[in-house]
Amino acid sequence: MERKEIFFGANVDEAIAAGLSALGLPRERVQIEVLDEGSPGFLGLGARPARVRVIPIAPPEPEVASAPAEVEPEPAPTEEPDLEGIARSVAGELLERLGIEAEVRTRQAEAETEGEVPPLILDIRGEKAEVLIGRRGETLAAFQHIVRLLVGRRMVGRFNLVVDVNGYKRQRERSLRRLARRMAEKAVRTGRTVRLEPMPAYERRIVHLALRDHPDVTTESIGEGKRRRVTIIPRKE
Repeated sequence: MERKEIFFGANVDEAIAAGLSALGLPRERVQIEVLDEGSPGFLGLGARPARVRVIPIAPPEPEVASAPAEVEPEPAPTEEPDLEGIARSVAGELLERLGIEAEVRTRQAEAETEGEVPPLILDIRGEKAEVLIGRRGETLAAFQHIVRLLVGRRMVGRFNLVVDVNGYKRQRERSLRRLARRMAEKAVRTGRTVRLEPMPAYERRIVHLALRDHPDVTTESIGEGKRRRVTIIPRKE
């Protein structure tokens, strides 16, 4: 009985590739039956994988002859997923579906501590991209969440990714650095701990970096979830 197996993938090509890899056969040695072409859904929601049946073709009868011993090929090295490439691809696909013409750039943020892997900044630039920011960056936060979810489906393990639009977060970063220095001066002047408003992790990180080398204060994050905030604590003499 001929061997038939069903394989899945993000699209038909990936499903076929998965089948060939699992069976260890080249494309010309199999028949492909597409069962479902799949669907990417909208913004990754309601997505359906492609499904194919891979049927090996029986090889021709070998000629009777002494053959040299086969040498098994070395397995191809497994490459780690490329966060930058995957993030750019995901963002590009989302922007295309939303009808937004924009350029997608990437940059690496500054490390907060020695040995830390800083986040990758996905910087989207374009006049029409402004709609992705929203009031106080709320739309941008939602868009970033979707990008992270879709990137996470293709990555192995944890990753740190931040999405910015037209430098909005860079401007916010400058404002936060000024706020951090001003509140540090207040903490030193009054001798009391200053608590900042609740912020997302990326913004808290900016405050910690801004005051990392301050001689008179230290910083600490307190609270849980959306209520988590930075405190600026005067050093004791």
